[in-house]
Amino acid sequence: MHNSDLFVNWFRDSSPYIHAHRNRTFVIYFGGEAVLDDSLHNLIHDFALLNSLGIRLVLVHGIRPQIDQRLQAQNKQSQFHQQLRITDESALQCAKESAGLVRVEIESLLSLGVANSPMAGAKVRVISGNFVTAQPLGVHDGIDFQYTGKVRRIDHTAIHQQLDLGHVVLISPVGYSPSGELFNLSAEQVATEIAIALQAEKLILMTEQSCQTAETGQLIAQMTSAETQYLCEHEPQPQLAASTKCALQSAIYGCQAGVKRVHILNRKVDGALLIELFSRDGIGTLISSTEFETTRPALLSDIPGILELITPLEQQGLLIARSVEHLEININDYIVIDRDGLIIGCTALHKIAQQAGLIACLAVHPDYRRAARGNHLLEQLHSKAKQDSLKQLFALSTQTMHWFKEHGFHDIAFQDLPQSLQKNYNHLRNAKALKINT
Repeated sequence: MHNSDLFVNWFRDSSPYIHAHRNRTFVIYFGGEAVLDDSLHNLIHDFALLNSLGIRLVLVHGIRPQIDQRLQAQNKQSQFHQQLRITDESALQCAKESAGLVRVEIESLLSLGVANSPMAGAKVRVISGNFVTAQPLGVHDGIDFQYTGKVRRIDHTAIHQQLDLGHVVLISPVGYSPSGELFNLSAEQVATEIAIALQAEKLILMTEQSCQTAETGQLIAQMTSAETQYLCEHEPQPQLAASTKCALQSAIYGCQAGVKRVHILNRKVDGALLIELFSRDGIGTLISSTEFETTRPALLSDIPGILELITPLEQQGLLIARSVEHLEININDYIVIDRDGLIIGCTALHKIAQQAGLIACLAVHPDYRRAARGNHLLEQLHSKAKQDSLKQLFALSTQTMHWFKEHGFHDIAFQDLPQSLQKNYNHLRNAKALKINT
């Protein structure tokens, strides 16, 4: 396929996500390592693009390596306990310097608007402030964490006001107490608490490594929060980077507190943010409180998605054309596979006699036909038939006869069809008749 065709197809495929994300609030965390990387400008350009598409952005940056560098320059050792920094006065001063420098650097890059650059003409307004109220972490396991703190409160009203004005909100991992003290915070915790307080649509955690399985090293594409909890507790993965382990814990906490979707992305993959947000399958790990892909009874609101799925098959003559009115009247007969709002599979079971049903409109999106979703839909139809006390199931097919036979159906003659099917049979299609006893 020509490069221009690939671009056009990608752009068209991304349009549903562009519409879906507009005016939604995303909280994005990225570590201090990303700030030190030469590819930071690419990540900043992607942030600016999201802002230009109407996404309400809150950016939370880390500063751990920057603090380490400053302490090393002073010949002082970084102190940690359970992966949390013990922030003494020297480390606190380094945290202040690091937060200020990183914030200014990010603001500078977001302000770039020279001609012939990816941000040419962009006018991104960046707002920072004392949105995070903190309190000391205190003493744990006999260890005094001193100026290491935890989030006490998020001024979500003030953040919403800035987002309503179209501003990008940039937050450093430091918090202020009512008494005027400053505390060094975990950036992941700050991002998660902000996402919860804002009731954000997405929390995106950009880590140093992808979330992979221990056995094969393959990317874990999606998990529920319960599955993530099990993974962390019962299947320890020593090969995961510390940032990824921390991100998994943040995802669990965020989902349990009401964040709809948490994405864990390898920030080293160029364009990972755009691929994850504007393509069907993404490139990271999606964690949600509920299943990402579900099979369920169809709703009236699913009709546009069903039509988008079956219309190409109708045009090829693989399915009988169905009108919107037909779908509205018979919507209770339909079952769909919903993949994060996209209808990727559907089928229907129409009752045609007292104890007989017709399987119809069985379709799976071309991009998702290799995971036995058709088999799964057929299993759902069998369950539905049993619930409705149907003893026989019929199917009419022009090209998938062997698939039905592999699942127990057998050929029957036209005259063996129920009278209602014979009456409405389209002889021009010359579809083969099949039957199975349930």
